[in-house]
Amino acid sequence: MGAFASAAPLASWAGLGPGNNESAGKRRYGKSRKGNVFPKTALITAAIIGSRRGGGSDLGEKYRRLTARRGTLRAALAIAHTILVSIWHMLSDGTFDQDLGAAYLDRLDRTRTARKLVGRLAAMGFDGHLQEKPA
Repeated sequence: MGAFASAAPLASWAGLGPGNNESAGKRRYGKSRKGNVFPKTALITAAIIGSRRGGGSDLGEKYRRLTARRGTLRAALAIAHTILVSIWHMLSDGTFDQDLGAAYLDRLDRTRTARKLVGRLAAMGFDGHLQEKPA
């Protein structure tokens, strides 16, 4: 991994970087680069197969959410990019990948929503503390 300073050049080399075509504040079709065909094909295939596996993983859940909004192939490209970035971190830092579970995004969205709502109430002049109900 010494050839790549960070995960971004690696993703660009593999053709898995996000397309960015914006002019005058308008976003146009962001087409991905061609890149190296072999890792790109392998990672997109791994993303599709990994998302269909049972048991529920955080990447599978993210794939399903992205598929609903953006379509199957764009979601597969995004998950392949995520897999490649995690591979870069594992090889360069010597860390291990930890699956956060399918409920991770739900927990993340819940805490974000609660934090945003408390911030909006504070901006309106209300002072309060939010506590979760005991189960």
